[in-house]
Amino acid sequence: MKTKGGFTLVELIIVIFIISLTTALIMPNLWDSGERALKSEAKRISNTLMYIYDEAAGKKQTYTLKIDLNGDTFSYESEKESRNFRMKENIRFKDVIIPSLGEVSFGEIIYQFGPMGPEEPITLHLIRDDSEYTVMFNHINGRAKIREGYFANEDSEGQTAKR
Repeated sequence: MKTKGGFTLVELIIVIFIISLTTALIMPNLWDSGERALKSEAKRISNTLMYIYDEAAGKKQTYTLKIDLNGDTFSYESEKESRNFRMKENIRFKDVIIPSLGEVSFGEIIYQFGPMGPEEPITLHLIRDDSEYTVMFNHINGRAKIREGYFANEDSEGQTAKR
């Protein structure tokens, strides 16, 4: 007796289940890639600021941070070290706030880290499409905060104001 080739109903159900499960796991990652990239870029900037602060204090050297708002790049350099970064995936600087300069949205900013740290805080606003992230760097303790949305500088009590 000859049997016909083909798939059983159970085999088809298993294949459909596997495809559905794979799709359910992969699709959210594809939809959320923009905001995830923006948050990742905010973390990279935050980590860079903390690294420069720690290196300047530890090596007792001056580090210079350059932020190019037009080219969406940033870099740092010292006597013995330098590094350049380019923003990823259509992410750009919206503006940078430094108390002595105010809100700067174009041009280049130079920010100095001495052995005692920088003289004032810096707040960087990143944007991609409709999403925004804020990186707030505390010049006293050398730590940075990342917040989703657009936030102004912290006040003397550590409170932040959202715009």
